[in-house]
Amino acid sequence: LLEHHPDVADKEDASSHKISRGNIEIEDITFSYPKQPPVFKHFSLSIPAKQKIGIVGSSGSGKTTLMKLIMRLYDVSQGCIEIDGINLIDFTKDSLRSQIAIVPQHLNLFHRSIFENIAYGCGHVSKEEFINASKKAKCHDFITLLEHQYDTIIGEQGVKLSGGQRQRIAIARAILKNAPILLFDEATSALDSATELAIQEALDTLLADKTALIIPHRLSTLKAMDKIIVLEKGHII
Repeated sequence: LLEHHPDVADKEDASSHKISRGNIEIEDITFSYPKQPPVFKHFSLSIPAKQKIGIVGSSGSGKTTLMKLIMRLYDVSQGCIEIDGINLIDFTKDSLRSQIAIVPQHLNLFHRSIFENIAYGCGHVSKEEFINASKKAKCHDFITLLEHQYDTIIGEQGVKLSGGQRQRIAIARAILKNAPILLFDEATSALDSATELAIQEALDTLLADKTALIIPHRLSTLKAMDKIIVLEKGHII
């Protein structure tokens, strides 16, 4: 295992780059998973800085794969993806991913306190920043009702919380990270209507100064978008 080299590795001359604007250019990319037909073939998409893009399409259309490619979890076989004019392969993976916040479809929560689960991966943050992010994600009210509040241990994968509470914690983590690029993959799938409305208000505030790609679970999420693209079999239709 220790001798295994990752498929996606840093180039020898890769370096840390700061994402200042956040415009994303996807230029003529082709990509397929091993032993699978191509998900994307000669696919291009331009996302101006601070624009909010909603991505819709049936299962298997390439929505989540597109987000994985922007995070460079995989390398494209043809074409390139650039952020602020810099090819992703010229970033170190650490510098690229430290500047992207993601709320994934399947959350990873740990058998630790709520505080540790929200602050995870966000570096050193002040208590004020932490509480502010929690309030924006509409977490603070339900957390303060718990016996141990932010010190509450939530169990493996957050088993002691409801689905909506778990997703709000994931959103609080993304808010706290305060990255210039945000990726949301069906982030409101477990929320009831009232909670979703509260989250929608939080998202509107959060997205004000970010470049964002959002795969919605409900079409109401798309109302705040600047542009909506519909994917089908790896093509924008």
